[in-house]
Amino acid sequence: MTTPPPSLPDTPCYLNGEFTPLKDAKISVMDRGFIFGDGVYEVVPAYGGRLFRFEQHMARLERSLAELRIPNPMTRAEWQAVAQKLVAAHAQSTGAPAESGDQIVYIQLSRGVAMRDHPMLPGLTPTVFAMANAMKLPSAQQREAGVACVTANDFRWEKAHIKSTSLLGAVFARQISVDAGAVETVMFRGEHLSEASSSNVWIVKDGKVMGPPKDNLVLEGIRFGLIEEICRAAGIPFELRRITRAEVLAADEILLSSATKEVLPVTQLDGQPVGHGLEKGRPGPIYAKLYAQYQRATQA
Repeated sequence: MTTPPPSLPDTPCYLNGEFTPLKDAKISVMDRGFIFGDGVYEVVPAYGGRLFRFEQHMARLERSLAELRIPNPMTRAEWQAVAQKLVAAHAQSTGAPAESGDQIVYIQLSRGVAMRDHPMLPGLTPTVFAMANAMKLPSAQQREAGVACVTANDFRWEKAHIKSTSLLGAVFARQISVDAGAVETVMFRGEHLSEASSSNVWIVKDGKVMGPPKDNLVLEGIRFGLIEEICRAAGIPFELRRITRAEVLAADEILLSSATKEVLPVTQLDGQPVGHGLEKGRPGPIYAKLYAQYQRATQA
């Protein structure tokens, strides 16, 4: 006996110029996003109804579209108007004012609809989709105790800097941690740190925050710039460079960052506690400083 598919909510979404209930939104089976994963996406947080670092998210969306040679069908002002309307409409659908909760706006564009053929066909009209959902942040217990992660080899393609909808590699990577009962999979290309399945990864050593360089092997999270800004303001040394597996294993602190994780401490890696001395297996002091300043930034 087959299980019926879960019913979708009637919360509003945006599809090709129209606002419609999510359960009623439809695209062609010949959409290249469906056939090839030929598209890009963005995830923009909204705190209390205010879009967070919207310009940086739009800049990354524009970079991804340019890499895939997909024309951007909307201006930043038009994207912002759509996003704000979705935030307000989603809040209204829950019966709460937008300023009382935190949301995530998901934006996706595909190349458009055409008969199946691999080349990047010119002249297609992009399929544009967006929706808003409640933001699911880490629990207080996760922040207090930190989270467990596992490691794996990074088996994905070498254009990780594109925020592509082709996410099967990330799905496989995340399932490794799910199977291990962990929160994330920290990946290495050879002996060098890349990123996690849906997060950037940072290490702290002797008070310095370090992350991988911004190149084609990692997706530059919006928090790259934010964490650098916070470190500069707080007088915390910051560096982007190749980080070896040995350095990760010897780190004083390991951190994850993403739109929904914000900044999150890793206190166990492959079953072993992270850190040294009194801070071993516990969230560290640099995490505490970064998280506090992150929260201030979201309220600015």
